[in-house]
Order: sequence, then C-alpha cells, then structure tokens
Amino acid sequence: MITFMLPPVLIVSMCIVAIEVVVGFMGNGFITAVNSINWIKSKRISAADMILIFLSTSRFILQVTVMMYIHSLYFTDVFKLASVYKTFGAIWMFVNHASLWFSTWLYVLYCVKIINVTQWLLLQIKLRITAMIPWLLLGSLLISSVTSFPLLWITPNTYLCRSTGNCGQNSTAHNSGWDNSHLYLLLLYFTGCFFPLVLSMITSGLLINSLWKHTKKMQCYVDSFRDPLIDVHLIAIKSIISFLILYISSFVAQILLTLSTSQSKDFVKVAVSLVVTGAYPSIHSIILIIVNSKLKLAFRMLCQHFICKTN
Repeated sequence: MITFMLPPVLIVSMCIVAIEVVVGFMGNGFITAVNSINWIKSKRISAADMILIFLSTSRFILQVTVMMYIHSLYFTDVFKLASVYKTFGAIWMFVNHASLWFSTWLYVLYCVKIINVTQWLLLQIKLRITAMIPWLLLGSLLISSVTSFPLLWITPNTYLCRSTGNCGQNSTAHNSGWDNSHLYLLLLYFTGCFFPLVLSMITSGLLINSLWKHTKKMQCYVDSFRDPLIDVHLIAIKSIISFLILYISSFVAQILLTLSTSQSKDFVKVAVSLVVTGAYPSIHSIILIIVNSKLKLAFRMLCQHFICKTN
C-alpha cells in the first residue's frame, strides 16, 4: 500500500532506475558468469578477473538494494520495523563501499601493470601486486564492514519514526529532517567512499597521463596508416575518463540521497540523485565489457548464439 501519492518526477525517475537496474543485472551477471566459467574451466584465475568477479557480484547485490531503498522510502508498509530498516541500510552501505573499493583496485592493478616505474618501492609493488590482490579484496570487505555496520546503531530518527510509525506530532525528529544522527550517517558514508575515491583519481590520472604520452609517441612513428594500438590506447583513456565521471557523479548523488528522506520536498534533487546513483554500476559494467577483449568476445558469441536460435 502506498502511503502517499508520488510526484510525477519521482515516478519517472523510478522507471529510469528500474531500466538501469535491469541493464546492470544483465551486465554484471554476464561479467560474473564469464569469469567464473573461465575460472572453473582453467582452474586458475588472473588478478584482474578475480577483481571483476568481486566487483560485478557486489554491484549485482547493490542494485537489488537500490530498488529496496526506493521501496522503503516511498512504499513504507514493507519496512515497518526499525530493526529491519537498519539492517537493510547497513547492508546497502556495506555493498556500496565494497564495490567502490573493488573498482579502485581494478584501476590500481592496471596502473601498476602499465606504468613504468624505477623507484624500488613501486617496483616491489609492481612485482607483488598479483599476490596482494586477494588480500586487498578481503581487506576491502573488512574496511567496508567497519564503515557500514555501525549504521545498525546509528540511524536517523526521521527514518526510525517513519518505519515504526510511532512519532509524536511534537517530536523533534518528526519536525526536523536533520539531527546528529544524520551527521553520523553522512560521516560513515563519506569515510567509506572518500579514500577509494582519492585513490581512484590518483591512479586514473597516472594511467591517463601514461597512456596519452605513449599514444603521442606512437603517432610520431605512424605516418601513412593508423596503428590499431593507438585506437586501443584512446579507448582505454576514454573508458578511464568515463569511469571517473560516473564515479564522482555517483559519489555526490549518493551523499544527496543519504541526506534525503521521504518528507523531503525537493523531489527533483531526489529524482536526479536516484537516476545518477543507479547509472554508475550499470553503465560502468557495459564499459568494462566493451574494453575487455575476453568479455567482448564472449558477448559476441552469446549474441551469435541467440541469433542462430531465432533463425
């Protein structure tokens, strides 16, 4: 049962998010399936493929929680119990933080593998990065739990009142959309996202700079024809820039969404934040498929299989 009539802008945004979630389910599910099948067949897995499995699986779960989040905000009969709402919020933040860390480690791996280094410390990291990846992934899960599970004890009173339906008319939490618990919630989210965001910006910047310099050097030696390697490097640069734009946009949008409640009157801000938040895991999964030769080949084979079935 809907507790109130939704504004048209929110209805449109939910429809867009639903489409984004379907695309994300298909894209992230495809990435997980392809890499898992290759892992089972070959009985070994590369560091990049391991990260992709963790990343796509976490995003698959994340998009489920995005839909549940929307449902809990505007279809509140499902989440009447405060304990249920708090548990759901902690899971959402945990999966969100973990997926951000996983995407960060993917670009850190690319950065270390591609960029030429001469310093001893960086060289040691370059030689040992493959063995470090499983521990970095496990460490990311641990850090994400530290920055999300405190939400079980720190939940905005406005949400609790709405989920239990026991707010008094004179309650401060009922009359105000902001209190100290909102500050704690924002601090938890910001802490969990800030460090992978900074690390992603640094490594992505180094990658773009290195790939751009390498592309310019190759162009000096290519006069009569276009080297396919130049196109590969340009595609890599574009994918990294797209990742940064999606990452930063999602970071800002989720902060705005974290501070929003069902009582918020700024429906346009909430609607745009929902769409941007849902776009990041969906669009980036498509980018990963496009720039990854193994995933692209598997996707083409899958399309050919369906075409043959229909014919």
